[in-house]
Amino acid sequence: MSESSSHQQDRFVSHLTRNTIALILAGGRGSRLKNMTDWRAKPAVPFGGKFRIIDFPLSNCMNSGIRKIGVLTQYKADSLIRHIQQGWGFLRGEFGEYVDLMPAQQRLETSWYEGTADAIYQNIDILRTRNPEYVLVLAGDHIYKMDYGAMLADHVANNADLTIGCLEVSLEEATEFGVMDIDEDRRVKAFVEKPSNPPSMPGKSDRALASMGIYVFNARFLFEQLIKDADTPGSSRDFGKDIIPSVISKYRINAYPFLNMQGGQSYWRDVGTIDAYWSANMELIGVKPDLNLYDKTWPIWTYQEQTPPAKFVFDDDKRRGQAVDSMVSGGCVISGSKIRHSLLFSNVRVNSYSVLQDTVVLPEVNIARHCRITKAIIEKGCEVPQGTVIGEDRAEDEKRFHVSPGGVVLVTPDMLGQNRHYVR
Repeated sequence: MSESSSHQQDRFVSHLTRNTIALILAGGRGSRLKNMTDWRAKPAVPFGGKFRIIDFPLSNCMNSGIRKIGVLTQYKADSLIRHIQQGWGFLRGEFGEYVDLMPAQQRLETSWYEGTADAIYQNIDILRTRNPEYVLVLAGDHIYKMDYGAMLADHVANNADLTIGCLEVSLEEATEFGVMDIDEDRRVKAFVEKPSNPPSMPGKSDRALASMGIYVFNARFLFEQLIKDADTPGSSRDFGKDIIPSVISKYRINAYPFLNMQGGQSYWRDVGTIDAYWSANMELIGVKPDLNLYDKTWPIWTYQEQTPPAKFVFDDDKRRGQAVDSMVSGGCVISGSKIRHSLLFSNVRVNSYSVLQDTVVLPEVNIARHCRITKAIIEKGCEVPQGTVIGEDRAEDEKRFHVSPGGVVLVTPDMLGQNRHYVR
């Protein structure tokens, strides 16, 4: 591509992103994360040492040049709302930039958001006044990096009414997703939610195309379909179950594969279970993790309080503050203890003679002396008593804590009898 044509392409994409509103669906409870979502919505769950899950789709929007964003909230949204207000208030309204919070306000209905489509329908009056050309619909609870500008360009180039972001999964995995059947031109021929017998991809009999919950709509088309769906008796008001299957035969619906520069599957994680959450955090500790948080060309933005540097104290043979193969955030004090292959969020203190292995420790945790903790998630605000042993005897762990099918032990203040049930 010549320098002139490359410049024209960049201008074309920037025109598309400037005329796009992104809507992030962030109202879900995420019940499979068990006690981690008792008092916060899933998008507000901390991830990666200093971030929250919602920071990833928000940062993708920023890096893609999309700066008109609505975050649709509902379930126990206090910490999510405060996080966005504190960390995402830097956009300039004078330039038409914003991150707006859109709780269920019952403008058009007397109910809360009933489904993914209903959440947007209840804000249709606001969206119309802002007059976008395109609406980008995103899930607020997945971890990935994606240039939405490229997806918008593909949407326009194919003259699509709706484009669905998708990834390749095995046929076994596909039973947990919305799955597309496509032709050779990536046009969607069928869409079915969590099929028992998912359709395979063209030329790949053992693979299926699963929806990522990322949609690009022509705005007028979206508004028409939302109104039609709202008038349809018995609809569950959901994109995957109702709107997408109803438009496939009449309109141009395209699949957009989420691939890396080498043509392989890009990084994407649904951290919706305790095992998946633990594994995704553990992956970050690797020498070359698939998700590179140190990539200056695609920064992940967040809010974090100002903290002092992490500190490691004492250097005696039996009392040495050290961390190996680990990530340790600001404000942490590793006092005569050993941290191995673990991830510590901010303001964690691990006291003398304690040992942590394969453990994720959320902010504001204090671990007393002589503790041994293996393969666990320690929730925000826990005060772990002296001599506590976790992760060595499953039967004993199950008496006090939640143990996942994969053997990850979740520990919360409530489980420790500390009455700090409101973990934000």
